[in-house]
Amino acid sequence: MKRLSIILMAALLATAADAKVTLPKMFGNGMVMQRESDANLWGSAKANSIVKITTSWNNKKYSVKADAYGKWKAMVKTTEAGGPYTITFNDGEKTSLSNILLGDLWLCAGQSNMEMPMKGFKNQPVGNAVEDILHSTDSQLRLFTVKRNSQLHPVDTVSGSWYMANPASVREFSATAYHFGKELRRELNVPVGLIVASWGGSSCESWMTADMLAAFPEAKIPHKKEDIWSPNRTATVLYNGMLHPLIGMTIKGAIWYQGEDNVVRYKTYADMMSAMVNGWRNEWNQGAFPFYFCQIAPYDYSLIGWKELSPYLREQQSKAELMIPNCGMAVLMDAGLEFGIHPRKKQIAGMRLALLALDNTYKMEGLVSKSAYYKEMKIHNDTCEVFFNRADMWLSGEQGWKSDLVEIAGEDHVFHPAKAWIFHSRLYAKSDKVKKPVALRYAFHDWAQGDLFCDGLPVSSFRTDNWAPADSNKKMTKDYNN
Repeated sequence: MKRLSIILMAALLATAADAKVTLPKMFGNGMVMQRESDANLWGSAKANSIVKITTSWNNKKYSVKADAYGKWKAMVKTTEAGGPYTITFNDGEKTSLSNILLGDLWLCAGQSNMEMPMKGFKNQPVGNAVEDILHSTDSQLRLFTVKRNSQLHPVDTVSGSWYMANPASVREFSATAYHFGKELRRELNVPVGLIVASWGGSSCESWMTADMLAAFPEAKIPHKKEDIWSPNRTATVLYNGMLHPLIGMTIKGAIWYQGEDNVVRYKTYADMMSAMVNGWRNEWNQGAFPFYFCQIAPYDYSLIGWKELSPYLREQQSKAELMIPNCGMAVLMDAGLEFGIHPRKKQIAGMRLALLALDNTYKMEGLVSKSAYYKEMKIHNDTCEVFFNRADMWLSGEQGWKSDLVEIAGEDHVFHPAKAWIFHSRLYAKSDKVKKPVALRYAFHDWAQGDLFCDGLPVSSFRTDNWAPADSNKKMTKDYNN
C-alpha cells in the first residue's frame, strides 16, 4: 500500500510539472467577476512555479507560487463595472481568459423551481416564455449552469460554460434566475453574472456539509457509495459535487428556491436553513453576504400522495427570514399552481427576488420588498382581531374584499369558515359556528390563491395557534421532479 501511494504521488507530481495554468470551469471566457472587490482566483500550474497574473482593466501584475502539487490561489483587485477585459496567466507558458466583465455575480441555488428553464418542463410551460426568450439578448448578462453532480466527497471543479444571454442560452437557463438577473440589469445598468447550481427534487440537507448538519441527527451522512440512497436527496452530496467547487468565488450574494422536498420534514426547516446559510457564509469567508429566497408556492400536494403539510413548511420559511441576518423572503401566495408543483409565474418569483436585492442590498429608494406578516391576535367576544408587522400601508384586497381563506376554531380545534373583513392594518373574523374563538388561520392549506395584500405584496399564509397536524406524513417515494 505504501509503495502504491508513492507511485501515485510521483505520477501526480509528474503531471503537475508538465501542466500549464488551468482553472476551474467557472473561471472561464465570458465570465463576470465581482466589481470593486478583492476577487479570488485559483487553479493549478507547474509544481512550485511562479504564476504571473496580469489583469487588463488596470494592467496590474500579480505573482503567486504554486505548491508542490501545482495548486495556487490569488486575489486580484477589480475596478468599477465594465469590460470586456482579459486576464493573462504565465507559469512559463501563457494562457488567458477573454471577454471578462466586471459587474455583480450572484449564486442561484435550489431544487426544481430554481432549475426549471425558460422553455419549461414537458407539458409544464413558463408563463410568457416565448416573448421573453425572443427579447432576451443582452451582452451584459452572463449565464453559467453547473451540471448536475452528486459526490460522496468534495470535488474541486464543476462542469459548465459561460454564455451571453440570447434566445438560445436563455431558453435552457433557469427562469427564476433569468428574471432576477434581467431586473437587476434593467435597474442597475451594470453587468450581471448568474451561476445556477440546482437539482430538481433536492433536499436542503443535500446542499449542506456534515458539520452544518451536526444538530440534525435524522440527516444520515453517507460514508461510502452504498450510503447514497438518492443522488439528489442524500445529505451532503450536492454540496460536495456542485457547491464546494464554487466556494471562495467573490460574489455579491445568493438567491435560493427550495423547500418542496422538505415538506414532510418541515419541523426542522427554519433551524436547518439558518444552519445552511450560516455554514455557507462561514465557508465563503465573505461576511454575511445577502441571501434572498422564495417561499414555496401553493400546490395541491395530495396529487403526489402527501397529506397537507406544506403550510407548515411555509411557516418555517417565514421564521427563517426573521432568524437569518441580511435575508429576505419572496412570498408567492398569488403565484402558485393548484395542479402543478412547478408554477408558471416565474417572472413574479424572479422579480420579487430582485426587488429584495434592489431594496436591501442596493438601497434603491422608494421600494418596499418584504411582505407584512402576522404579529398577534386579540379576541373580542366572538370576533378575532389580527395585527401585522410591516403593514404601514394597511391591508388590501380586491374591491369589497371577501375571502374564503380565513378560518377560526374554538377549544375543540375544529376550524370553520369565517366571515372576514379588513380595516386599516388589521384583519377581523367571526363565525356563527364558533362562539368562543381561540385560533385563526389564513390560507393555511396546501393550495390557496392568496388574496390578502399589503403595499402590493401578498401576505403569507399564517396561523395563530401552535397545534400539531392531525396526521403525520409518510415518506414519499415517487420522484416528482425531472
